[in-house]
Amino acid sequence: MPEGPEIRRTADRLAEAVAGQPLVSAWFAFPALERFGRELRGRRILAIEPHGKALLTRFDHGWTLYTHNQLYGVWKVCQAGERPDTARSLRVALETARRALLLYSASDIAMWRDEDLHRHPFLSRLGPDILDPFLDAATVEARLRQPAFARRRLDGLLLDQGFLAGMGNYLRAEVLFEAGITPGRRPADLSGGERARLAAALLAVPRRSYRTRGIEPARGMRGDYLTDTPEGFRFHVFDREGAPCTRCGAAIVRTTTAGRRMYACSGCQR
Repeated sequence: MPEGPEIRRTADRLAEAVAGQPLVSAWFAFPALERFGRELRGRRILAIEPHGKALLTRFDHGWTLYTHNQLYGVWKVCQAGERPDTARSLRVALETARRALLLYSASDIAMWRDEDLHRHPFLSRLGPDILDPFLDAATVEARLRQPAFARRRLDGLLLDQGFLAGMGNYLRAEVLFEAGITPGRRPADLSGGERARLAAALLAVPRRSYRTRGIEPARGMRGDYLTDTPEGFRFHVFDREGAPCTRCGAAIVRTTTAGRRMYACSGCQR
């Protein structure tokens, strides 16, 4: 499943294509949403914003389209009237005079009044978005000390969207490597310095991934670099089982934690 940086880049791409332009047409595959196809004609998209792994498409009449791609959903940007040749099922089509936003294969789709979004059963359980520019290290460190989170193992906690929304499997491995902390430890057992390093890494790694990953053609998921840019996002441990650590040269080890594959450096993360 895409993680926070990938979802935010998708939001950027969609907004760049259509934000501020009136919709010529809107179409929804689900009968419960059919009426919005009529109501959205002529309306403008004010913003397309991620919260964790969900996208919120905000319209100018007080309604927001909530979508979550889950494992199989994908957004495509096309020319108006264009429909790609694909076996995927079209769920949503939002078209301006020039461009079309097409959502395929997703099933978690709903329209909500803006003032009611805080009651959404998924959104209401999410923690702060890891890429929220107003989220700071002090807030993250305070969450690490909260009773609901402090005594949980980090390998599970960092996948909990109620702790920080947008975290995922590759991010948790890279965050723990950057902080020099083993996956099995708990926030309550960390020293003040370790908690501060972890809080800083929880912000720095996702932001670095968002800023650099995917700018240039990828070399492949198993390589050290995901891009050819000088500052391209780098996997130090994720998917590098048996390879030498980029810092100390020790072997990267793979385990299974919280039901997901985990990677760590046998030297740096003791």
